[in-house]
Formats: sequence, C-alpha cells, structure tokens
Amino acid sequence: MTVDMNFGPEAWRNAFFTGEWQAAGNTLTVAEPATGEPLVEVGLANARDVAAAAERASDAQREWAEMPFLDRAAVFRRAAAILERRTDEFVGWIVRETGAIPPKAMFEISSVINHMHESAALLTQPKGILLPYAGDGLSIARRIPLGVVGVISPFNFPLLLSSRAVTPALACGNAVVLKPDPRTPVVGGFLLAEVMAEAGLPAGVLCVLPGAAEAGEALITDPNIRMISFTGSSAVGRRVGELAGKHLKKVALELGGKNALIILDDADMDLAVSNGSWASWLHQGQICMSAGKHLVHEKIAEEYTARMAEKARNLPVGNPATEEVALGPLISDAQAKRVSGLVNDSLASGAKLEAGGMANGVFYPATVLSGVTPDAPVFSQEIFGPVVSITTFASDDEAVALANDTEYGLSAGILTNSISRGKAIADRLKVGLVHVNDQTVNDDGFMPMGGQGASGNGSRHGGIANIEEFTQWQWLTIKDTPPQYPL
Repeated sequence: MTVDMNFGPEAWRNAFFTGEWQAAGNTLTVAEPATGEPLVEVGLANARDVAAAAERASDAQREWAEMPFLDRAAVFRRAAAILERRTDEFVGWIVRETGAIPPKAMFEISSVINHMHESAALLTQPKGILLPYAGDGLSIARRIPLGVVGVISPFNFPLLLSSRAVTPALACGNAVVLKPDPRTPVVGGFLLAEVMAEAGLPAGVLCVLPGAAEAGEALITDPNIRMISFTGSSAVGRRVGELAGKHLKKVALELGGKNALIILDDADMDLAVSNGSWASWLHQGQICMSAGKHLVHEKIAEEYTARMAEKARNLPVGNPATEEVALGPLISDAQAKRVSGLVNDSLASGAKLEAGGMANGVFYPATVLSGVTPDAPVFSQEIFGPVVSITTFASDDEAVALANDTEYGLSAGILTNSISRGKAIADRLKVGLVHVNDQTVNDDGFMPMGGQGASGNGSRHGGIANIEEFTQWQWLTIKDTPPQYPL
C-alpha cells in the first residue's frame, strides 16, 4: 500500500487550509500508527488562526448561500465523482494514517460518497411551510442557514465523521470551519478540502485547521461561529457543551457508547459469532457503536464463548499497509495501555481471559473475556479496543436491565429467532439506535444518527435530521402594504 507523495503533502507541508494552503506558525508531525514513523508534516493552528479562518468563512458564507441551489448541488455531485476517481489513492492515506485495514477504508470512502449525494439531494428538499394567515398576505416559516458551523471530528473514522457534518452543513448554506483530530489531519480534513476545492466550492466556505485543545476552545467560543458539531468522547463532549452553552450556541454532540449485543437462547450460533466478531473487532473496536458488552443467555454462553475465543485466536494482527491482517494497530501507545489496563483490572475483579489480552506495542489482539460482572471495568467503561466482554443472563428482563445499566445510550443489537421477542426487548432499551437481528455497528447517510444520555444531547446527523440540525427557523410575513395601527 503506497501513498502518492506527488499529491497533497508538498502543499500541506506546515500549512492548513482556508480556501488556499496557508503557512502556519506552528507545525505538527503526523506519525503512522503501525510504525511510529513520520508520515507528513502539517500546520498546527492556534487560537488566532481559528479566529482569522472563522472571519473568512463568515465573509464567504453569504455568497455561497445565495448561489443558485442547483449550482450548489452540482458541487457535491462533482465531489462524489472526484472521490470515486481517487479512491485507491485515498485508501492508502486511510490505511496508513488511521491503522485501518483496506476493507474498512473502502467502506469509509463509499459512505462519504453517499453523504455527498445525500447533501446534493438536500438542496431540492422543502425548506419551510406556509402558515395560516388572517387577511391579505403570506405567513411563512422557513429554514435558513445558521452562518458558520464549527466541526470537531475524531480519529477513528475521520473522513466519514468529518464529512457527515461538513457536507450537510454546507448543503444547508453554511460555511464550515473544521478542526480534525491532530492525529488524523489528512484523512480527517485535508483530503476533504482537496476534493471540495476541486469540485468548485468557493474559497473560504470550508476551512480546515488541525489543532489541539487551544484551537478547539477558540472554535467553540468564536463569535463568528454559530453552531458546533462535535464527535468524540463523552468527557470532552461535556466540556464542549458547557462552553457552547455559555456562548449561547447550538451544539450537536455525538459521543461515546457502551453498547450491548444481546444474544438470546434461540439465536443461530453461527450468525451470533459472525455478528459478535464484527461488533467488537471491526477497526480494532475503535468505534463508538462497537459492542462493549455481549449479553448472552446462560443456556448458550459456554458455546458462544468457546466459538468467539477460537475465532479470536485465528485473527491475524499487524500492519495493514504491508500485511494481510484482520486487525491493525490501535491509534497510539496510550490507547493500547488504556485497553490493557481495563482488561487487567477486569481480570483482577474476577473475569476470565479466554483469548488474547496481551498487547505488542500498539498491536492488541482480538480478546475475549468471560464471567464479566457489572463491577468489572470492561462492563461499565467504553473500551475502544478489540475486546469481547461476555456477561450472562437468565431472562429477557435481566438482559434489558443489564443493557440499560449504563450512563450511555447509543446503540444496541438483539439476536433472536423471534422477531416479536426481539421487538419487545428493543422497545425497552434506552438507546438512539437499536437493531433486531443485527449487531451494533450500523451507519448510513440516510438515517438520523445519535444517542441518549452520555452518548449525546439528542442531536442527530443524517437523512431528514440534517436540515433540522444545520438550519434555524425564521418566520417571514409578506403584505402588500403596511397596516395602520391605532397608536
């Protein structure tokens, strides 16, 4: 797997994007997770850089919003075509910068292409309603752009989770200032900037500035930015929500999860193992929707545990850029140590190690723990690593109680041979996404995505929710002549 070094890096070197590549005062060296070797050097934005970009985006926003809607829609269709043409090139960047295996990279790109087509389609959707009105004239409630939207995206699916907010926000007539995670600035921002610029997005409408906490706080507090869309941990999300609320800004928070995969005693075992593997080991478990706890009926738990452990021992781990592997590296040494700590503390609390559990630097194998009780750290804390945590239950009521025993509320899956039984359980789960006869990791650009509780503030990205998220209501009345008032 190679990266075409004739594209991008020379323009990006010590720079960020504000409609053109702009030299930065500070630099950031991006390391390849699998090797620890430098991959690219980019600019690192500070608070002053964010303020300047937000002002430029604000200046560019009105002209963009006033562009004919079919012309704006064409930008997104061209962007989708460009991304399709450059898929192989972008797969290389995703594999090397994020540690993803190539199939995950392909899925991410195909999802972004869908987001772009969906954003083009937003331009032809109704943007308001005609209200009743006494007398002559019109009374209209219409959706109008917010202005400038600030987007803060994470490292795990950076191209997808940036575009999920950026493209619909742009389609709704806003400008966007994007701060990708500093560990993945290329995939999380620069590739999207290249594509949108090539597609004809006017300069300044999208700015991409990698940065640390200083840049993130500046983005949230800047007066030119009217909304923040944040995807990341619940701990940081609470801070983002606090700052945004203080500055009276709309905020969309898509946060962590402790998602339950419930496997009932009538489930097909082959399919249960397939679903459980995908739910916890895809992209090394570094997905907010990963199954953080496998709740398995006690009648089938022994067989399920043995089958999952066997599968785990046969999944190769290594550098996805140079080897055929099922699992690549975790994003950093710090993350690998955190996963190891959660597993070791859970073993100390009484859980049993069935497979895996021994890190090799950033490479953490597929791991299976059985006998996990609610007091074990892997039961209550988001792992963000390739760990299957198995807890047994004896009744549907107990399964529901165990699934809801968390402050999170993002996703859940229920595997059963009885649709009515699965639906009855789904109706009682406190989550934003629930799947009967599927696992927890499901996403597309056409459904409202988001969680409850510590998994989010009730905001939603995707489908019909995008217009609601990235616009605001305005009441407009029109009369032929002003009325005569009695005062």
